[in-house]
Amino acid sequence: MDMTAGPITLQLIQFAFPLLIGNLFQQLYNTVDSWVVGNYVSKEAFAAVGAVGPIINMLIGFFLGLSNGAGVLISQYYGAKKHEKVSETVHTFLLMTLILGVLFTFVGLGMTPLMIRFMNTPENVVPESTAYLSIYFAGVIGLMLYNAGAGILRAIGDSQRPFYFLVTSALINIILDLVFVLVFDMGVEGVAWATVISQAVSALMTLIVLFRSTTCVRLSLSKLRIHWDMLAKIIRIGIPSALQMMIISFSNVFVQSYVYAFGDDCMAGWGAYSKIDMIMFLPMQSLSLAVTTFVGQNIGIGQEERARKGVSVAMKITVLITVILMIPLLIFAPYAVQIFNRDPNMLSYGVLFLRHITPFYVICCFNQIYSSALRGAGNTKIPMYIMLFAFVLFRQAYMFVMSNYISNTILPIAMGYPAGWIVCSTITTLYYRKVPLNRKKIITSEE
Repeated sequence: MDMTAGPITLQLIQFAFPLLIGNLFQQLYNTVDSWVVGNYVSKEAFAAVGAVGPIINMLIGFFLGLSNGAGVLISQYYGAKKHEKVSETVHTFLLMTLILGVLFTFVGLGMTPLMIRFMNTPENVVPESTAYLSIYFAGVIGLMLYNAGAGILRAIGDSQRPFYFLVTSALINIILDLVFVLVFDMGVEGVAWATVISQAVSALMTLIVLFRSTTCVRLSLSKLRIHWDMLAKIIRIGIPSALQMMIISFSNVFVQSYVYAFGDDCMAGWGAYSKIDMIMFLPMQSLSLAVTTFVGQNIGIGQEERARKGVSVAMKITVLITVILMIPLLIFAPYAVQIFNRDPNMLSYGVLFLRHITPFYVICCFNQIYSSALRGAGNTKIPMYIMLFAFVLFRQAYMFVMSNYISNTILPIAMGYPAGWIVCSTITTLYYRKVPLNRKKIITSEE
């Protein structure tokens, strides 16, 4: 999809809708895992699967942030019609992904016991959390290759095929979850293996498309090498986002350590809320990815006014969808939580979190859309600084003060999440409105 001309609203919707559905299916990986173990294994198994999210997100977030650098490069080169540069970026990025996949496997396996202890995970949950994470990281390269390939396709405006692959792999994951747990009684290990296998399938399908492509993103083994100038640009653009995502995920480990201090019922309730939270974020994330590609392509040929108009349109759509989803969620919060487990203590915690935090999702739209617009233009450092301040320094300070000096109950501590959102959105909005998008244009001025 060439986003440099044509109706903006239609282009954003056409690009974001497959992303939205695709991201929904991607969330089904861990959500279905949680649902199966919560209903067919035990409350402890459900808590174990929910507990590992921040650890997974920490390492994977680093890679996805780094891959943002490749996506920005590809979208701007594609918008500027520099197809040879697109090819060089693609081959450098995929070889980098293979190398990082091996590294992340060993780092993830090595860090698993340490991180589980660091989160104050209850002793009765530790064995199953360790088993799930160990299997997950053993097959993490499949997830990385899928996201790398899907990011390449999205950068040139193709969001449909990554969606088809996610649907297929999510269905495989659901089937294998049920087979491994209900038929073979494999428990937490079964849902972990189901996730790893389904992710490998999505990676394989994405790579096949790239090998068979007739466009400038065609993958060829003979061209698979590191172009050091491209690697330097990927790192320069991607490292701020990578560090941002990794550190924010790491800060969430601290957040969970506060929450888990209230016991496994609170831990399970937080896990149920987190699954619903991830689904609520999907429209924002999908439109944010659309904004990054839209801004990248338009800044690549110097159309800042069109880029800003696209950001404005995306913001209005995002806020509208978030409000539409938020209202029924507030009304039917108990029914949403009990999808995962019907334990009354867990249910009360989950509903408490959901009803008090959900109204603040509208605030998140501003930092998600504006930060993505800045990153699409190549301005990755300032959004990183803002998010690190709001989600790490401010949020951790808030929770430390709240838990040690003000309140010994869970709700004021949990409200550290929306407090961070408010600070981040306020600063990001002020910065976006004062800085030209093309200030960090990185491609056409250099070659």
